[in-house]
Amino acid sequence: MPGTVRALPPFDSRKHLPSRLARLRELDGRSAVRVRGQGTEFDSLREYVRGDDVRSIDWRASARSPGVVVRTWQPERDRRVVLVLDTSRVSAGRVDDVPRLDSAMDAALMLAALAARAGDRVDFVAGDRRVRSRLRLSGRDVAHRLQEAMADLEPVIAEADWSSLAGAVNGLGRRRALVVLLTALEPSAVEEGLLPVLAVLTHHHRVVLASVRDPALERLAGSRDDLVKVYDAAAAEQVLDRRRRTADLLNALGVHVVDADAERLPPALADHYLDLKARGLL
Repeated sequence: MPGTVRALPPFDSRKHLPSRLARLRELDGRSAVRVRGQGTEFDSLREYVRGDDVRSIDWRASARSPGVVVRTWQPERDRRVVLVLDTSRVSAGRVDDVPRLDSAMDAALMLAALAARAGDRVDFVAGDRRVRSRLRLSGRDVAHRLQEAMADLEPVIAEADWSSLAGAVNGLGRRRALVVLLTALEPSAVEEGLLPVLAVLTHHHRVVLASVRDPALERLAGSRDDLVKVYDAAAAEQVLDRRRRTADLLNALGVHVVDADAERLPPALADHYLDLKARGLL
């Protein structure tokens, strides 16, 4: 019988979701453990202890009490998370025989599912030399809708037009958001394409760059059994050093870099998101 089959991007990192949801419940106070962030939603009053932010002191409550009283806050909800998926030539590279694009999609699905359960709004932008997809997501089926949106995306052998992608992000609203750039930490692509537009994003948003690291580089750098392998190790060390310098440059510009192999990137990105929530920085 004639028919069609629609192949959705893999969501292998789904196995990490329960543990991150458990930590999210701790942050939200729905379990026995209560972690208070420095957000904007008032939670309760307690006595001042050394190290508390003096700006959190409630002077009226302190006047009625024998000691100094501070306000505590719940981690913020209803924040914005914008996922920007790079589908340019750097996404076509394969790491352990898996396209970088597939691994980046997996990380995007993990973070989208977690942010949706946290009550945050999730927006999605994908593109290369032009914007290929732009989507606002909400509700419990965020991961499924995002899979559907990414199913038709393929790598394009062209440089990314980051000015166009940054414009698409700003077109979704000027409200402050966590903007996650799912792209490769490739020095030439970052320095020539991304750096010129970073100021536009970091001025309004908190920006994170999530990159799939190739473990083959570490393996090459550590193997020096013969002359050929020594030359390979030297070349690998040069590449790793350039990546480290590019990451340092991004950090200096206010961009946090999450650089991990395909298996570890989704949970690492999710942990960074939860850390921001816990510290009230989102």
